[in-house]
Amino acid sequence: MSLKLGPAGVPLSCKGRTIVEGMDDITVLGLDAMEVQTVRTIQPQHFDQYWQAGILSWKSEFEMNMHGPYYAELLGNKRERNRTLSKMETSLQAGKIVNARHLTFHVGPYGEFEPGSAANEQVANIMSGVVERVEEVWGESENEEDYAAFPWLTEEKPSLVGIETSGRQELWGTVEEVLEVCNHVEGTVPVLNMGHIHARGFGRLRTSEDYAELFDQARETYGGSTFYCHFSGVEHRMGNTMHYTQIKKSDLKFEPFAEFLAEEGDWMDITIISDSPLLEHDAMYMRQHYDKARQRLLEIRARDERREKLAAEQGIDPEELKKKEIEAAEARKAQQEGVVEAPKEAIKAPAAQSPSKKNSKMISFEDGKDEDDIF
Repeated sequence: MSLKLGPAGVPLSCKGRTIVEGMDDITVLGLDAMEVQTVRTIQPQHFDQYWQAGILSWKSEFEMNMHGPYYAELLGNKRERNRTLSKMETSLQAGKIVNARHLTFHVGPYGEFEPGSAANEQVANIMSGVVERVEEVWGESENEEDYAAFPWLTEEKPSLVGIETSGRQELWGTVEEVLEVCNHVEGTVPVLNMGHIHARGFGRLRTSEDYAELFDQARETYGGSTFYCHFSGVEHRMGNTMHYTQIKKSDLKFEPFAEFLAEEGDWMDITIISDSPLLEHDAMYMRQHYDKARQRLLEIRARDERREKLAAEQGIDPEELKKKEIEAAEARKAQQEGVVEAPKEAIKAPAAQSPSKKNSKMISFEDGKDEDDIF
């Protein structure tokens, strides 16, 4: 399985605030991905930073990603839709320069549509045009000389267009809607925002089985193995996201997700971005819990292999050997508890008895009266 983790933006602990300095800090922290936030606007002076970041990511295999504008109205009237597409065009150009693997976009409110096939078809048509525009912006391999400053344009595939799940009931972007559109539009990838899915599903993601159900649904509907995820703690109410929180303070926990990835995620190529208020701290927290889950799984597998080998040598069933091991472990535990309790009784016993002077050969310093003491 290919798993990449990183923060959404420049790390909070980074002394410098440029993208390249942020990439350096992320690498030092043991992370390997970053999402550039262009959620409102892109300033022309930032393009030099984007190019430097693109060169660095291309040479170091560091994964760069880009998030488009938060406010979108792709299902609105013609004016609203064109205004959103204009903002998305700027993100496409920036994504080309920064060597972004994923370009994430929101769809926005349902607008003139009702939830259903008509709205999904409209989104699919718009996203098809966005994918075509990405390929145009990326350029043709025949024009290699025109893109000497951007070697990834000729050696890498164009950016994938990510369609993100939404966290409010009035916005287009349920899991089913996103997966259906991605299934029909080649060049797109579902962006599974776990905080949004958890909130919109009224606390849907609580166990590793819940994550297994989500990705089984994605595999059946979408059919691909490439996923882009956002993860953060979330405060939610009545099926709507209120705001992000740090993971430890939310009812959305990462441990079940880590357990699922370790046990059943071998088929996935997945990138997880931390958009928690703690950014890189929670990204490292996720990395640590995934490594722990992976280590536990390896230990379990090694133990099972050893048990099967011993069972084959003894000519018994592995389950029978497992039962014997459990009984032996319980017996050892009971014996250890008995050994621990015994010294406590031995220590208390002498304290209950007063020492006898006749039987003791040691000098006594008790303050009793001595008949031979003339003083």
